[in-house]
Amino acid sequence: MTDDVREEDGHVPVAEAPIRFPLDFEGHYLTNQDAFHRFALKILRTNERAEEAVHRAYVEIRERWEVLLCEPDLQAQTWQILRRAIIDELLGHNLREELISRDSGIGLYPALGKLPPRQFDAVVLRFMGGYDTADIAWYMGLTPSTVTYHIRKAQERLAPIHRRATRPIKKEDTR
Repeated sequence: MTDDVREEDGHVPVAEAPIRFPLDFEGHYLTNQDAFHRFALKILRTNERAEEAVHRAYVEIRERWEVLLCEPDLQAQTWQILRRAIIDELLGHNLREELISRDSGIGLYPALGKLPPRQFDAVVLRFMGGYDTADIAWYMGLTPSTVTYHIRKAQERLAPIHRRATRPIKKEDTR
């Protein structure tokens, strides 16, 4: 018998071949991984969450690599993917679905969950996350005025629900 490590069935395990990535992708990863991780860590505050967000971002970048290479600004595009991964991590992977299923008694959570993506992200980061406009703009890759616009539009969509919830109680409603 040889010194090979054998599994119970007698087979010698075969080492998996390393995954090969295009050299330009590997170069991009090596050049940006540290900056991506520092950025994610600053926002997410734990190494585990930062690593998860950066990993998810690079999985998406790798899946879209050939298309991204045709974009005029590869760097901006990959940072945008990272920002989305960080926002997803900040908000929880299924926050939108969770909000839709919650019952606030007035329909606010389902209405939040139905906002367009940029409005949803901006409102949740502002009012649930407590982030200021400048930070939200950086995370989302937008200008501060665009963030303000998305928050205003979301508030306009949510106003009818908010008005119903905050209207004064009339005496006849309590009888």
